[in-house]
Amino acid sequence: MIQEVRITTIEQLMPLFFEQEWRDDIHRNRGQYVYRGMRNIKFDMVTSLSRCCKEKQQMLEPAILNNFAKYAVIEDPSIAQSVWRQMILGQHYGLPTRLLDWSHSALVGLHFATAEDDLSKMDKHDCMVWRIDMRELHELLPAPYREVMKDRTVFTVDMLGQVTNSIQQYDKDMGDHAMVVIEPPSINARIVNQYSFFSVIPIGMTDVERFLDENTQNTVKYVIDKSLRWRIRDMLDQLNISERIVYPGLEGLSKWIGRHYYVK
Repeated sequence: MIQEVRITTIEQLMPLFFEQEWRDDIHRNRGQYVYRGMRNIKFDMVTSLSRCCKEKQQMLEPAILNNFAKYAVIEDPSIAQSVWRQMILGQHYGLPTRLLDWSHSALVGLHFATAEDDLSKMDKHDCMVWRIDMRELHELLPAPYREVMKDRTVFTVDMLGQVTNSIQQYDKDMGDHAMVVIEPPSINARIVNQYSFFSVIPIGMTDVERFLDENTQNTVKYVIDKSLRWRIRDMLDQLNISERIVYPGLEGLSKWIGRHYYVK
């Protein structure tokens, strides 16, 4: 079931920052949630592969990955051995993939929820932050995937490769009732700074939100009122969560400067 929480004041955001559980075994607080910020509540949770290739995505995905790997191997020879690494590197550079971006940081989720290419639209529509529970989702995985996790709390690319390096086998295993959430290797500073995670959406899962509604209990959709977006944006800037952090380099710096000096 998806819980919907309406945020109309800054104070209502506070619980979002403290969603960690106390663990007696290590005497520390740890969280199993990841967050996805979306700048418009009208947006559906769909992959770039689905948007690009629509009903032909199953047929076209192998060609997309093969052509990407053929040329990208010059930059990263390791991707030739792993279809999952091909997806992650490709996602970073805008390749249509079946991956959905998440962050272990609620603040990064808020950043993407309050980001706009056209800043004049900041107060024109509500935005949202999705929260999912990795532990809950991993309990839905088929036995071979749960076995490779054992006592681990995070699924990695190498662990996924131990089960299968075939997207066809992955789709067969998952059907429309499970998906893996992986922590990607730190191939660049953007992944590190964004505290990135990815959900690997099986081809049979045509409605991610319906899957979450029917199969999970801890999924939350935080709907943030449009009147708060600039206020949250200014708060995040002072907390050093901005384009220059999530997009390290001159691209992010330029985006941050452009927004910082935007005249409302």
